[in-house]
Amino acid sequence: MTIVGLDDTDSRERGMCTTYVATRIADRLRTENEVSRLLLVRLNPAVEYKTRGNAALAVHTDCDADRAFEIARGALESLSETADDRTNPGLVVTDHGPASIPHPVGSFARDAIRDHLEIDEAESLIDARGYRSWHAGNGRGRIGALAAIGSWRALEEWTDEYISYREPERWGTSREVDRESVFAAAEEEYPDVWDTVDRVEGEAVCVPHTPGPILHGIRGDDPEAVERVAAAIDSEPVASSQRFRTNQGTDAHLREGTISAARDGWSYRLDGRVVSAPETRRGGHVFFAIESLEDHADRDTDGDRRAVESEPDRLECAAFEPTKRFRDRVRELRVGDRLTVCGELARGTLKLEKLAVRDLVETELVTPTCLECGRTMESAGSDQGYRCRDCGTTAPGKSEVPLERDLEVGWYEVPPCARRHIAKPLVRGGFDGPIHPER
Repeated sequence: MTIVGLDDTDSRERGMCTTYVATRIADRLRTENEVSRLLLVRLNPAVEYKTRGNAALAVHTDCDADRAFEIARGALESLSETADDRTNPGLVVTDHGPASIPHPVGSFARDAIRDHLEIDEAESLIDARGYRSWHAGNGRGRIGALAAIGSWRALEEWTDEYISYREPERWGTSREVDRESVFAAAEEEYPDVWDTVDRVEGEAVCVPHTPGPILHGIRGDDPEAVERVAAAIDSEPVASSQRFRTNQGTDAHLREGTISAARDGWSYRLDGRVVSAPETRRGGHVFFAIESLEDHADRDTDGDRRAVESEPDRLECAAFEPTKRFRDRVRELRVGDRLTVCGELARGTLKLEKLAVRDLVETELVTPTCLECGRTMESAGSDQGYRCRDCGTTAPGKSEVPLERDLEVGWYEVPPCARRHIAKPLVRGGFDGPIHPER
């Protein structure tokens, strides 16, 4: 057995897609040998130099390693968009199969999904294992290629994507896809197939807008269902199709952490309590701040902070305009609500992908009302409570009254039109609380 790993063949402006290159390699290998599977592995979405979706590919085959290397190198040399100086393709080929992936290579894959790696780290491991490799440009693509190889050992959870490709002469032109057939097919197979459309925004999420070769990509948990949806879509001719095993929709990029230890360039799942009311800023972005639960525990029952040696650990969170209706959920938060937030930390701000409401503030303190006349009391002076100017009645402090909330305890997420490839849709289940899925 042999594994072919490749990455970084596409361009933001010129198009191409590494999944297409991998499909072409697999098609060529199939003329002589067996191909058991193709993997589409989404790497750390916070990496600065990422390609559009930061995907690396692996092909599992029984082809001889030398022959597989020859075929794959030829495909990368002819199809990679190296005219774009930001495209730096890389190829790595093993002389062993997926059952024999070394532990260091699996660890490298885990780090590539959650961390930042350098080219020399990939080079050292490639040399140590004696793998065949090729690259163009600075060879950064070898990081993803090696990560794709190690992913079969590194990851436990997999989903499927069935990608249909356009005829080459149509690349760069508007895609001809019947919208009604997409929505009907998506409805038929939901929830086994997810993120095909955004029903509220009326968007066919599965149809890209880039100039590359993909016509549509159908994602889900059932390999047969994703193929059924693809087959039910009315469109321009499909040149070829390929099903991939993938870590899309798994939250594999998230790491458990604390607010105090969180740092830019990583994606986290963090617990905290809201300490500033949501604020809508220019552009329609919504911001609020959370504080670690440990800091909140240092407060006394009146809400005043006991003397502590340092400032509390706070973190700004944001629901940006592309998250659409998710921002309405965020605007309903109130100071004191306890949350779990998930997303990428960049420039000190957590870009929200989903959040869980753990505990809601259900009462608020208001100026007391006079029981005699029904008027709002006035302050009687510093630390002297409240009194009614007309009736003379008094109250020792503010009154606690029930607070109506439009939020419920449970998980909320950005809509499908704003979902990152690797982020897990709530409809897939497995969350530690009630879910409120977006469709």
